[in-house]
This record gives sequence, C-alpha cells and structure tokens, in this order.
Amino acid sequence: MSETPSPREVFLELLEGITAGRFTELARLYAEDAVVETVFEPVGPRRFEGRAVLAERFAQVGAQTPLELRAENVVVRETDDPEVIVAQFDYRAHHRTTGRDFASANIQVLRVRDGLIVHSRDYHDHLAFLVADGGLPRLVETLAGR
Repeated sequence: MSETPSPREVFLELLEGITAGRFTELARLYAEDAVVETVFEPVGPRRFEGRAVLAERFAQVGAQTPLELRAENVVVRETDDPEVIVAQFDYRAHHRTTGRDFASANIQVLRVRDGLIVHSRDYHDHLAFLVADGGLPRLVETLAGR
C-alpha cells in the first residue's frame, strides 16, 4: 500500500508536469470537486470548478501553449493547517513563436486533502505572458471595451 503524498509532494508533481508540458496529465492531481481561482487573470474566467472543467482547461492550454517553462527559486512553506501550503516560484520562459525570453513570478496557495488538490488560489504574472505573446494591445482593447 502506498503512502498518500503530502501537499508539498503534490505541488512539486504539479509543477513538474507543467514545466514538462504534460498538461493532459494534470487533472488527476485534483479532487472531483476542486476549485481553482486565478486571482490576477486580467480577462476571462477567474474560477474553475471540478476536475472535468480543469481537465478541459489543461487540454486547451496544452494544445495552445507555445511556451517552454523552467521553474526556479521554488520555495514551499507549510502552514499551521497541515492541508495548506504556500508555494513561491519563478518561471523562466521562452515563447517559441515570438522568440521572447521572460520571467514570471508566481505564488500558489494550495489545499491538498487525501493526496488531491481541493482548492488553489493562484497568483501568476499574467501580464508577463501577454507581453511575451505580443498580446498586450489585445488586452488593452478588451479592457477598454472595444
């Protein structure tokens, strides 16, 4: 019988899957009724509910991402709640389409129960990704209501 992975181990597996580009495998790390909040998402949904929705989202991201990501400066902090961790890390990224290299700061607050993520509040630097993609003018137009 295998031991249930700790919140730290689940986060590190999630991060490794993202940086390896294995997006279609990530949903299995989440509970059926998981909630993910992308707090700093400038446009679009900021809340995803359920493993099936997350699987669809991960498949979409995996099919569309032109990024090569490498995680650096990873720090995982336990809290007084054994289910909750706070992870800080940076992405060093290369955008294959535009050729741009960039960095993005990230914080994730994860609640992991029985080896599965039940809740995540994600604070990613979405603007860094938009700038690398050349999408800043599109963002400004969207926010201006055009």
